[in-house]
Amino acid sequence: MRVYLDNNATTIVDPQVKTVMDPFFCQYYGNPNSLHAFASDTHIDLNRSLEKIYAGINAPKEDSVVVTSCATESNNWVLKSIYFDYILTGRKNHIIISEVEHPSIIATARFLESLGTKVTYLPINSEGLIEAHTIRDFITDKTALVSIMWANNETGAIFPIEEIAEICQEKGVLFHTDAVQAIGKVPVNMQELKVDYLTFSAHKFHGPKGIGALYMRKGKELKPLLHGGEHMGGLRSGTLNVPGIVGMGKAMELAVDSLMFDMPDVKALRDHLEDELLKINDTFVVTPREKRTHNTMLISFRGIEGEAMLWDLNKAGIGASTGSACASEDLESNPVMEAIGAEADLAHTAIRFSLSRFTTKEEVDYTIGVVHEAVKRLRGISSSYAYTPKDHVSEL
Repeated sequence: MRVYLDNNATTIVDPQVKTVMDPFFCQYYGNPNSLHAFASDTHIDLNRSLEKIYAGINAPKEDSVVVTSCATESNNWVLKSIYFDYILTGRKNHIIISEVEHPSIIATARFLESLGTKVTYLPINSEGLIEAHTIRDFITDKTALVSIMWANNETGAIFPIEEIAEICQEKGVLFHTDAVQAIGKVPVNMQELKVDYLTFSAHKFHGPKGIGALYMRKGKELKPLLHGGEHMGGLRSGTLNVPGIVGMGKAMELAVDSLMFDMPDVKALRDHLEDELLKINDTFVVTPREKRTHNTMLISFRGIEGEAMLWDLNKAGIGASTGSACASEDLESNPVMEAIGAEADLAHTAIRFSLSRFTTKEEVDYTIGVVHEAVKRLRGISSSYAYTPKDHVSEL
């Protein structure tokens, strides 16, 4: 059996999404910015797809949703444009991010530090959560931007974005949230949420890879990161990826429409998997269930290296992860485990299981059996783990 439980890294393209994309590869392939019928053939579906994207996050029509290649591009755009607009000019010199942001935020912040920007890395607590009130302690009159992800890609921890946005507005500081792990998992309403910038990628909610977006509130438009054309109102140059936009629009529609129906089923499967794995001695899960996205679990097995567990899972046809796919070749300890203050012998043991609406109970039950056998095998050959017949189960 082959079981895919790495849906926070990427998701299968929903067959309905592929169906609506297919005509735009070989039938309606014109460049939308050209002035002939081949171009105009794409316009109706392109506009409908953009409307679906606006509707999916309930964005006001006067605000901008600019299509990009992915959330990594969008995240870079926000931070680097803030640097050019506020920091390079001397108006501000400081940004705030969390210490568990996606690598596209962390790496960009470190790059900006090399250019003289002051960066505060906001800590998380022992449950893997940000406490919104701590933002107040770090904002100064020189703070240009706060950037905090909506849901953590490793633990599924949902951060208090609404409260953080209120604080930033009160302090007159721009606020960006990386919503990659939020779309299709929590309701997103930009008419109520006081966020200035929001980013996401279609491939995280059963859309195609290579397409994402940046939401910008009216009056908060950023300088373009890419120059050389008048696409997307002059905000982002590059020929529009029409199949990708059509696919992202359909995927957004399906993700939002199925949220209330699919979430209980996916959560039930995640909880079943978690309950059965927590029966294993010396096993720990980060972040309480009620404070996580419904599909995600970061679990540690004391005495077992995460990479060794992945080896056994992969041999059994199961896809899981030790962390962000954007850092999968880096075998350092899990950054979230370090950030919550986990013991050294746990920091290398975390495995992330992330489900989707396509995950089945048969797949979950198969995974439970494989993990139990893998733990028995790997602890049996471990030089650092001494098995004792105790029932030591807890949540961090």
